[in-house]
Amino acid sequence: MGLFDWLTGQFIDVIEWTDDSHDTMVYRFPTYNNEIKYGAKLTVRESQVAVFVNEGVVADVLEPGIYELETKNIPIMTSLNHWDHGFNSPFKAEIYFVNTKRFTDLKWGTKNPIMVRDPEFSMVRLRAFGTYEIRITDPKQFMNEIVGTDNHFTVDEIDDQLSNLIISKFTTILGESNIPVLDLASNYEKFSEYISEKIAPYFGEYGLHLTKILVENISLPSNVEEALDKRSSREITGNLDEHIKYQTGEALDSKTGGSMGDMVGMGAGIAIGQSMAESLSKKVDKHTPPSLPEINSKQYYIALKDEREGPFDIRTIQLFIRENRIKKDTLVWTEGLEDWVEAYTILDEHFNTTPPPLPKI
Repeated sequence: MGLFDWLTGQFIDVIEWTDDSHDTMVYRFPTYNNEIKYGAKLTVRESQVAVFVNEGVVADVLEPGIYELETKNIPIMTSLNHWDHGFNSPFKAEIYFVNTKRFTDLKWGTKNPIMVRDPEFSMVRLRAFGTYEIRITDPKQFMNEIVGTDNHFTVDEIDDQLSNLIISKFTTILGESNIPVLDLASNYEKFSEYISEKIAPYFGEYGLHLTKILVENISLPSNVEEALDKRSSREITGNLDEHIKYQTGEALDSKTGGSMGDMVGMGAGIAIGQSMAESLSKKVDKHTPPSLPEINSKQYYIALKDEREGPFDIRTIQLFIRENRIKKDTLVWTEGLEDWVEAYTILDEHFNTTPPPLPKI
């Protein structure tokens, strides 16, 4: 084999890239001394674009298709340096394949708790995490801003930067939302949409499009969650007296047929439960006196100056008699009477309550 044949054998005549790594964003096609045969076949598959770089400058971006690297097909070829050497003139260039598929299930999450004001709990610390998806929409800008000369650029190399960008904006949005902690779960979808809208322009600066972002969880510190669980338990329990009775009934059912020791323990539990219930019921309001016993619940109406007044209980009637507002001939009516009657006919005993004379000393 002659020298010319050896030289031409080093030049690339088929250029293509298939990827099964699922995380490669940009791949530089390897060439011998960056030399490509004139007329070589270039295959760009769906979800790919090919970026030509000549002397450190992006010369062209080719969409999916099959290309023959000739001047008539690719105008930028005239700007690339090449050798005039028969029909096999090689030219120097770098070819980068950019993966334009959607990269999914990328993680983001707060490294430290976010301190926010809460309408119900005053101040709380929150953690949050979720996933997001991106796609390269401007290969040239992505190459210039992020990739540089990296010959194998993966999503891991930019994931931390994008995650930090999401968290910084999420912190601001969460602080401004003023949504109570207990209502956050019902607003995850709204958060996702709002965050996507606010952060998308920053991704665009890198030539990327934020296709989706999901908020999967916003959580409280463990000790605060335990306090909330206790509060929820108290709310579910409801009336404590009824709850103790229910637990006692359950204990009776489960202890049936047990040993004497079990029965003794159960009896002690019942006594303690009753004591607690009585104690709590007595402490409801220790400053309020008990209600007076009812002597006579019957109600009376009286006629004064041709006006009906009442109803009055028996104590009030007795007071009116002592004050001489009700006399024996005053008309009175109460339930069970067909018509008004004079007071002495039904209240005579209350008119004869003159105390006896004081004893002589």
